[in-house]
Amino acid sequence: MENFPIINLLGLNGEGRKATMEKIKDACENWGFFELVSHGIPTEFLDTVERLTKEHYRQCLEQRFKELVASKGLEAVKTEVNDMDWESTFHLRHLPKSNISEVPDLEDQYRNVMKEFALKLEKLAEQLLDLLCENLGLEQGYLKKAFYGTNGPTFGTKVSNYPPCPNPELIKGLRAHTDAGGLILLFQDDKVSGLQLLKDGQWIDVPPMRHSIVINLGDQLEVITNGKYKSVEHRVIAQTDGTRMSIASFYNPGSDAVIYPAPTLVEKEAEEKNQVYPKFVFEDYMKLYASLKFQPKEPRFEAMKAVETNISLGPIATA
Repeated sequence: MENFPIINLLGLNGEGRKATMEKIKDACENWGFFELVSHGIPTEFLDTVERLTKEHYRQCLEQRFKELVASKGLEAVKTEVNDMDWESTFHLRHLPKSNISEVPDLEDQYRNVMKEFALKLEKLAEQLLDLLCENLGLEQGYLKKAFYGTNGPTFGTKVSNYPPCPNPELIKGLRAHTDAGGLILLFQDDKVSGLQLLKDGQWIDVPPMRHSIVINLGDQLEVITNGKYKSVEHRVIAQTDGTRMSIASFYNPGSDAVIYPAPTLVEKEAEEKNQVYPKFVFEDYMKLYASLKFQPKEPRFEAMKAVETNISLGPIATA
């Protein structure tokens, strides 16, 4: 198996730009995942995010998780558990309107750091979307506009901790799924592994790497690129030792954004054979995804085709 793609964004400057863009293109077409280094977010800042996240888990969430496990008898399971995950999570919303001030149990320093982190990740996400536009031959700004809707994109963060699990062969940290949204930016533990993606029928480890940001593509980018880029199934394997930190931020379309394949990426032949992806309102897709997250994505796309006829499409302005 070839090596997992690791991309140094410093390569975009100067003579290495063409080779770096080619690496991004290959990662998007053949992996659906890649790992960014030299991405512009200071390492000292990432160390602070990690320290405060781990402190928050130990102080506020660890005991709750132990009580939940005990109440459900999960420590003594003898058969595979298929209806829940071995993870402790909470969610932050950044766009279109932040809820960070309302989330309980967060100390002020942690709130402020996560607000700043979200701003840095939002900027990185938009930079990456423009790089994808360049590789796809789309106008600069096309993907950002496609995500925009009436009130801009939706952007939120899922903060997860995966504690040691006595039976990792019977219960997943997080069951296999593709991500519903657009572009996912993950800051993960560099010591405790567990994230895997499915490639060519094999589960491949996403390597833990200090100060890197892992990128993966969601279902919406598969639709907009007309399948040129694909969202990829991934999962988290629980571990017997160590608690794995995972901070996944989701740069998604606005709830009322209309999603459909970019016209320049739809081949005439495919159009005639009616093999194009559906067009739909993102919020409608999310309602469907809520109950089908851990099932294959293809039936979701088929289900959206059934409701696409009433959507009127205006051009996406990129000026």
